[in-house]
Amino acid sequence: MFKSIIKNSRAKSPWIMHFDCGSCNGCDIEVLACLTPLYDVERFGVVNVGNPKHADVLLVTGTVNHRNKKVLKNIYDQMPEPKAVIAIGACGATGGVFRDAYNVVGGVDKVIPVDVYVPGCPAKPEAIIDGVVEGLKKFQQKVEQAG
Repeated sequence: MFKSIIKNSRAKSPWIMHFDCGSCNGCDIEVLACLTPLYDVERFGVVNVGNPKHADVLLVTGTVNHRNKKVLKNIYDQMPEPKAVIAIGACGATGGVFRDAYNVVGGVDKVIPVDVYVPGCPAKPEAIIDGVVEGLKKFQQKVEQAG
């Protein structure tokens, strides 16, 4: 009984953590715009947190490089199961315009599994919200499968 209450509450009010792998801050500004009253992503029950141990969903922006791939993997590993990952922007998906640089590993999926990709350079707040909603659906499926 108690486990089902916790499982249901995690799916209805997911906590999201944002990690910037080294973007130009274009996508980061758009992610923060989603938290403003104009877009109000919190209407979906989303809460932005700064600790991966409390997060259910990881939003990642920017290209993954050799200096931050271990940090990204560490953050992912600290998150409790089940979890969802959303790669935001062209850089998060593929490495973007920096993909051929000597220090760039590529997109987020080169280091951790990604559930949802949000296209754009930078990704628009509307697209990010759509990606978050899609990520929440996948997170809900994972919660149901886990229990």
